[in-house]
Amino acid sequence: MVIDAKVISEIEAKVKRHMEDDSTGHDWWHIDRVRRNALTICRQEHGDAARVEMIALLHDVDDWKLKAESQSESLARHWLTAAGVSSEEAGTLCEIIERISFKGHGVADEMPFLDGKIVQDADRLDAIGAIGIARCFAYGGAKGRAIYDPEDAPELHQSFEDYKTKSGPSINHFHEKLLHLKDRMHTPTARKMAAERHDFLEQFLDQFQKEWSGC
Repeated sequence: MVIDAKVISEIEAKVKRHMEDDSTGHDWWHIDRVRRNALTICRQEHGDAARVEMIALLHDVDDWKLKAESQSESLARHWLTAAGVSSEEAGTLCEIIERISFKGHGVADEMPFLDGKIVQDADRLDAIGAIGIARCFAYGGAKGRAIYDPEDAPELHQSFEDYKTKSGPSINHFHEKLLHLKDRMHTPTARKMAAERHDFLEQFLDQFQKEWSGC
């Protein structure tokens, strides 16, 4: 079955209901921003717009950071097949979605699909700049993490297992992930979009350290 406007609308409604109460920075508006940025990149990079939109809509519904302990099945796969998407296409989309999330500084990006590269870039764009900063502290607050502890040094995690167990202050996340995303963009379009946002991260950290030091 071809992914058409009806299927996209059906999936959108389910994702919106599922994510609307999130307080970790992975709410519906994050999904919508990723979708809009992904479609912008898609137009320049000549991806499949329908697949890109579907991947963007579903990219966080099975994310390990957000899964309820009771969630054993893949919501993305279930919703896709319920909407009439073929098992083969649903499997490909779910494989791409599984690869989207950042898994640690030392873990290589393995994204063989152009549409996946586009959505991964869009997701990473939403993790940097002013919105990325806001989301970083929203997530830290939701998880009960300190803003900063100068005695707790950042770690460049070399495996997904190490990354999943991290619990350091929110400022550490800038050094463990956010500052590295600019250089991990796949597409030329996203690299251009990331430059200004990355500069803003660095400006913020400079100002933060000045204020922390009493300057």
